[in-house]
Amino acid sequence: MGALAALTFITLAASQQAEASVVVNISRSSQTMSVVVDGTPRYRWRVSTGRRGFGTPAGTYRPQMMARSWFSKKYYNSPMPHAIFFHGGFAIHGTYEIARLGGPASHGCVRLDPGNATTLFGVVQREGMGATTIVVH
Repeated sequence: MGALAALTFITLAASQQAEASVVVNISRSSQTMSVVVDGTPRYRWRVSTGRRGFGTPAGTYRPQMMARSWFSKKYYNSPMPHAIFFHGGFAIHGTYEIARLGGPASHGCVRLDPGNATTLFGVVQREGMGATTIVVH
């Protein structure tokens, strides 16, 4: 009976882990991001999305690639720490221009405070890219 109980516990734990989900909601109008993990709101941060002429595309996406350290080949080798690419070259990433958070300032990426980018990167890495949905409103 002990082995059966252990097997049931392992099976239940695996199914719960497979159902884990992360939803990243990005509001271009309020320049904020909220992160919900398994239905529980966890974080709310100020961001910067695309400025005039460089909009951040609206839609629902899944992460395509993650890079702890990345530099933009298109924009002057700009650092993009803890980048989570979600639509072609568009990514959520840390920025050192934190004074500009809360207003549109990027070339289309979603910029975060570096500490918040590190936290988000860890959450997505832990829960999995396949369990993560990014919604840009």
